[in-house]
Amino acid sequence: MPFARLNRATTPTAHIGLGLAAVGRPGYINLHRDRDLPADRGVEVLRARTHELLDAAYAQGVRYFDAARSYGRSEEFLAGWLTARPDVTDVVVGSKWGYTYTADWRVDAEAHEVKDHGLATFERQRAETAGLLGERLDLYQIHSVTADSPALGDKELHARLAALAAEGTTVGFSTSGPAQADAIRAAVAVTVDGEPLFRTVQATYNALETSAGPALAEAHDAGLTVIVKEAMANGRLAGTEAPAVAQEIAAEAELGADAVALAFVLHRPWAGVVLSGAATVTQLAGNLHAPLLDLDADRLDALVEEPEAYWRHRSSLPWS
Repeated sequence: MPFARLNRATTPTAHIGLGLAAVGRPGYINLHRDRDLPADRGVEVLRARTHELLDAAYAQGVRYFDAARSYGRSEEFLAGWLTARPDVTDVVVGSKWGYTYTADWRVDAEAHEVKDHGLATFERQRAETAGLLGERLDLYQIHSVTADSPALGDKELHARLAALAAEGTTVGFSTSGPAQADAIRAAVAVTVDGEPLFRTVQATYNALETSAGPALAEAHDAGLTVIVKEAMANGRLAGTEAPAVAQEIAAEAELGADAVALAFVLHRPWAGVVLSGAATVTQLAGNLHAPLLDLDADRLDALVEEPEAYWRHRSSLPWS
């Protein structure tokens, strides 16, 4: 498992990863992107921003970087950064397949990504990812699996994924939606020749949406590495958008509410990697204070929303 590299790291930030969803393409659903990114979001501008973030993250001990085929040019940007820094050999690189980016570098596109978990999409996107990241890819995940996803019952796909794992690339999956727990349990049960297929799970978990927690604990106990995404709920738990109690805890600790949100997840014993989705170096620096916070997580219990309400709100967020 490539994540053993993180266990050997001595920095407290090694278990915070950098996700590239917010900077690999001009449009995303995080709040206040007009503040985080310039009006000019051309390819070279976001390439430079991504490299700036990767440099800052690596210098401050971050060792997991997360991309996806649907995150615009995130794989391309990450590959270029890795090529320019051949001495960087201690990072773990993950990407995902299953969504195709369709926005053509526009923020106002009618559709930003199209989901397809079929074998043909895997074969096409695996070749695209290999062409960019090559042997630097450590983890390849099915993007946003749900309990009814055809990927969970496709034996031919399972065989191809098992072959990829046999070649040395760890195979995982991510989840989304109000029934994440069902998807996690269904995926953990998938086997090939009697052996579990998936070795990692990436799921949404934060102070507002905790429903996947028990299933993630079970996955951890079954030997999977748990990666947590959207710990700041697409910006709802950061800055002035954060609920009063989170801002109160942040003020007491002289940190930002973003650090509180990340610390909430880092305190889960099953959390292997927690992603920062920072779009600026300043945001990243604030995020990386999270391991230093001695948080009484119970103070945030009242923030929990019903999963359906949380995901309904998330689906209403505009691409900007």
